[in-house]
Amino acid sequence: MVPDDTVLLTGLPSLLARTVCTELVQSDPRTRVHAIVRSRHSKEVDALLRNLAPDQRKRVNVVDGDASAIDFGLSGAEFKALAREVTRIHHCAQLSHLAVDIKGAERVNVGAAREALEFANTCTRLSALVFHSTAYVSGNRTGLVREDELKAGQAFRNIVEETTARAEKMMRGAMTVLPITVVRPATIVGDSRTGEVDRFDGPYLLIVLVVTSPPDMALPLPGRGDATLHLVPIDWVAQAAVAIGRDRRARGRTFHLVDPRPITTRRVFEIVAKAGGRPGPRGSIPANLAKAVLRAPGLERITKSPRALLETLTTPVTYDATNANELLASLGVAACPPFEAYADKLVDYVKGHIRRRRESKAPPPPGAEDPVA
Repeated sequence: MVPDDTVLLTGLPSLLARTVCTELVQSDPRTRVHAIVRSRHSKEVDALLRNLAPDQRKRVNVVDGDASAIDFGLSGAEFKALAREVTRIHHCAQLSHLAVDIKGAERVNVGAAREALEFANTCTRLSALVFHSTAYVSGNRTGLVREDELKAGQAFRNIVEETTARAEKMMRGAMTVLPITVVRPATIVGDSRTGEVDRFDGPYLLIVLVVTSPPDMALPLPGRGDATLHLVPIDWVAQAAVAIGRDRRARGRTFHLVDPRPITTRRVFEIVAKAGGRPGPRGSIPANLAKAVLRAPGLERITKSPRALLETLTTPVTYDATNANELLASLGVAACPPFEAYADKLVDYVKGHIRRRRESKAPPPPGAEDPVA
């Protein structure tokens, strides 16, 4: 018997896909998930699924495949069987860390999106394809960015923005023939309840700077600190994306998932300093000098994106979220929680990670990636 809602999910074991998967099976007992997972990640995904309740876990089926391969790397029979069953797709497969090379970004961000479209065209019961994009397809645009805008003469600051925008362009081009919905979250940070995150980059540099500084040292702001920093916790992003994807009114539309009351970089720094038991920021340093500070050896072992952070801090942009606000309100989904409400969880998680790294004193094996770097 086919459940009322059968979802094809790409992107596991990333934290985004993991959180979306949890939200799918927790929010509706009729939902079943087929997750496309590369064989090398199968043990990791099995361990993640053990955190689900038994009833939820049995509704997640791990399919050995590759979201960026032709036909997801499945046999013809497997591909057709899934296409007959799937009613909804959540395409979360993406490479978003800025250390990614061009080849990898092309293969996953563009190639996997193309494969998701091919699969969607084969489905016989499809009601929605939710494409998880990013607000930063706006590139270096300033001022107000609307949800229905994509190509607006912007330049892209990195390969992640550029390849994600190309993938979104494909999705938007297919909206006339497929029930496609695009969700564009702003900068995703950890879980608002646990602080968990899978990679330290972007605004986490501010947290790392604060918690690794001497307790009585007031750090200067990197840059002027007056630009808005758009932050959203991953659990709220998953809740909003799943709710939007289940609503027919979302078809053919794009939704910015942002904090309706974003705060400045200075205010973020002040909140993080307070949560970390440190004095607030004092003064500021020019962006070029800030880049040098953020390349300190201790930080380079934890994160690889100081330039991206500074570009974010100095780009005065606002994201219109009229579509998202109206639809989510009608669905009873609360607005994005304010940063003040969960900053302490993020800081505690970073502290724990740094403490464990120091206690182990064991360098990672050559060529190994830090699991949250």
